[in-house]
Amino acid sequence: MIASVRGQVTAIAPEGAVVEVGGVGMFVHCTPGTLATLRMGEETRLATSLVVREESLTLFGFGSDDERGIFEMLQTANGVGPKVALAMLAVYTPNALRVAVASADVKALTRVPGVGPKGAQRIIVDLKGKLGTPEETVNAALNGHVTVPVWRDQVHSGLVGLGYSARDADEAVAAVTPQADAEVLEGRTPQVAALLKAALRALSVR
Repeated sequence: MIASVRGQVTAIAPEGAVVEVGGVGMFVHCTPGTLATLRMGEETRLATSLVVREESLTLFGFGSDDERGIFEMLQTANGVGPKVALAMLAVYTPNALRVAVASADVKALTRVPGVGPKGAQRIIVDLKGKLGTPEETVNAALNGHVTVPVWRDQVHSGLVGLGYSARDADEAVAAVTPQADAEVLEGRTPQVAALLKAALRALSVR
């Protein structure tokens, strides 16, 4: 198993980044939050998890060992594959997921794309007591008062990480704000990955 990679970031895309390790460029799938911390040409270290399938080898990268551990544990739940597990970490921090499972918060888990009420219930049953004890400092993020992560900051940081200027990033964020607001009005959590793609499209047609 490839437990981590360290090297220069040579490319950043909405779905992941290329990290050059020993002359080999490795594409690592990441959450928007992790991508926002990367900078082109700078060295980084990512905790990684290698998902092996008959037809593919896919590497997923995280900003911390805790995120990687939660990613791998989530996949032990019935019906949760790597894509859904990554989506869960794109919406919530590891500790917020611990709170959701410990408190059997079905509504919170269904905010993740690809997770319905029945799937959320299965996740709670399968993972109860397996994700660790939530920190006492966790606030009411899962009760609708706080969205993790904040999409605006994540999209802006992601665009800057891709090489756009802060001004361009501001304009792109403004362009996708109506889309995010519409999702909020419909009771859905704005998805950073989708908004980042929309922002890139807005920049490309300027």
